Amino acid sequence: MTAVAVALGGAIGAVLRWGVGSWVVRSHIAAFPWATMGVNIVGSALLGGITVWATETGGVSQEVRLFLTVGLCGGFTTFSSFAYEAADFAAQGFTGRAGLYAVLSVVLCVAAVFGGGAVAQSMVAARH
Repeated sequence: MTAVAVALGGAIGAVLRWGVGSWVVRSHIAAFPWATMGVNIVGSALLGGITVWATETGGVSQEVRLFLTVGLCGGFTTFSSFAYEAADFAAQGFTGRAGLYAVLSVVLCVAAVFGGGAVAQSMVAARH
């Protein structure tokens, strides 16, 4: 049952990521990989929040936690696309843009994990 939960979450996350990417392309704001950076930041915040919530409340089964974290967040975020886009910028001679993208992505995603965890922690505290 756990593998099914992870697979289902991954499928949903991947479709959501594709939808965000498609929207960004249709919006003509794709000169910078906003979609990849955006889903990685949002996914990082969700992962931080879900992990803290699940740990602090114990109110989620292991299958639901894995569905949301490994499946949904794992399918939604994409390190491989981030790595490709950064390398592609560098290969095209946009080394400054490649470096900015790499630094922003890492810093903002790590901050989002902490931010999501802090939001979840305050929600847990408010329940008591």
